[in-house]
Amino acid sequence: MRDMNPQTLKVACSNCNLRELCMPVDLSSEELDRVDELVAARRKIKRGTLLFRNGEKFTSLYAIRTGFFKTCVASEDGRDQVTGFQMAGEIVGLDGIVNDHHTCDAVALEDAEVCVMPFDRIEEFSREVNALQHHIHKIMSREIVREHGVMLLLGSMRAEERLATFLLNLVQRLHARGFSQSELILRMTREEIGSFLGLKLETVSRTFSRFVEDGIVEVKQRHVRILNTSGLREIVNPKAPI
Repeated sequence: MRDMNPQTLKVACSNCNLRELCMPVDLSSEELDRVDELVAARRKIKRGTLLFRNGEKFTSLYAIRTGFFKTCVASEDGRDQVTGFQMAGEIVGLDGIVNDHHTCDAVALEDAEVCVMPFDRIEEFSREVNALQHHIHKIMSREIVREHGVMLLLGSMRAEERLATFLLNLVQRLHARGFSQSELILRMTREEIGSFLGLKLETVSRTFSRFVEDGIVEVKQRHVRILNTSGLREIVNPKAPI
């Protein structure tokens, strides 16, 4: 069920510790005050509930303040196909810009909080402030690059390469938010990882076990510690210098 009674708390972007991850860093104090006005509300989303669903009218972008999300679409056989995982400091909802309707579901993987930014306000402000317009373009470009990366994953990589790439990307994104470069807690299930990587659940579990046997990672339920980052990189690109 969708959270029909969001808690709407005004939040100042200028005081947010994640501002540099989802907003331009070279704004003046006056422009930062204007950015504060972009945020209509803060909204809390319970684990397992929808932020938005496929087909819903697009009105806003959402900056994730806390928590993890997955985006997914229904496959032809009715199963959810995971198309991405998003974390604090990232923006979701860009899929709705194309035709004014969302093309996927966004589901909270844990209790989360987002900043709601009406897109008409963003468009109006970005016409006045080039830095914001440029930043929005960078975010959209990053999503395109990420989509290409997923296509490469699904099109040409072996299971070991797919999982190694996934872990390296995840820990890199977490490190940018101040977390450890070698330890992470997986907010998604093995099945969800498999759906994203185009692998069966058994293959994901078997590949994790192989990494553990080779001394590359240590796994305790959802807690993963990377013991050999160079080993993971070697799996992804054995010819590249580490």
